[in-house]
Amino acid sequence: MSMTVSGAEVAGEPVTYWAVYDDGSTGRIVVTTGEEPVLGKPGRLVSEEEYAERLAELEAERERKRAERAAADEERTRTDYLALRAAGVPEDTARRMSGYTGPAIDPDES
Repeated sequence: MSMTVSGAEVAGEPVTYWAVYDDGSTGRIVVTTGEEPVLGKPGRLVSEEEYAERLAELEAERERKRAERAAADEERTRTDYLALRAAGVPEDTARRMSGYTGPAIDPDES
């Protein structure tokens, strides 16, 4: 949807620019002014290919962190499950309380 403002110049064709900022984030900027955009924070304009490479790096980092969190969560639920079982809590209840979904573990053998 476009809007006309009295006295305003008609916008040109949209042009896309890509940016990588000094903090490591990225930006996709579409302008219709016919002028190169001014970045709102320190960084630089890059090619679409460099932008795509940086996005892939950011996605890989997000996936690595997600896997680390999942492993930490799994270890925490296992530890809680074993503590509950060692305290005599029945297996089904220990699973519900801890969130543990792995195989049954005898707390005396862990």
